[in-house]
Amino acid sequence: MKLLSLETSAVAASCCVTDGNKILSQAAVNAGLTHSRTLMPMVEAVLSSADLTAADIEAVAVAVGPGSFTGIRIGVATAKGLAFPADLPCVAVSTLEAMAYRLSGLPLSGRVCAVMDARCKQVYTATFVIENGALTRETPDEAIAIDDLFARLKEADSPVYLIGDGAAMCYELGKDVLPQLTRLPAQLQMQDATGVAAVAARELAAGNTVKSEQLLPTYLRLPQAERELKAKQEAAK
Repeated sequence: MKLLSLETSAVAASCCVTDGNKILSQAAVNAGLTHSRTLMPMVEAVLSSADLTAADIEAVAVAVGPGSFTGIRIGVATAKGLAFPADLPCVAVSTLEAMAYRLSGLPLSGRVCAVMDARCKQVYTATFVIENGALTRETPDEAIAIDDLFARLKEADSPVYLIGDGAAMCYELGKDVLPQLTRLPAQLQMQDATGVAAVAARELAAGNTVKSEQLLPTYLRLPQAERELKAKQEAAK
């Protein structure tokens, strides 16, 4: 099945076309440009590079969050627009799980901790157990304080592989008290559409798809404007 996968949850944006476990074409931009400028040109490029057209795509997958509110909205809206005309099945993929699945198959054992900087001394995070390259989810996606994450990771008695755009920050903050923290090469740390495709392939095989109109962002917490409004309303009581 030819699958188009999109990842726009952070500063970098990427997309890829896969057929089963084979990557036919992929592209990424990490130049600080808005995803509304870069995503569709990349989609057109990966299709052209694979000698395909939009009509050849049989399913669409997208990272639905957590992450940048604007970035996630752009990715989800683009996936909807691409899937709707032909009523293609869609797969909503956790950004955190997609990052972790980039390590699937590597000779690693321990825990994979996906972390994204959520600001305000918080991170979006999820933890996975990895045994000789096989991944199993341990915790749900959540937004928690960095200190709470470190308290949880203190219980780990094996390496903790940090992955995501919050990995460097968490490593620097926690390395002195959590010797089990392990940094990965930069090319494995960041969000990438190939991770979205890996998770989506599993979900497609299990029949876990939705219609384009059912794709929804997963924010985990309110946007900043709504948080500020809520704080003002509570202060006014």
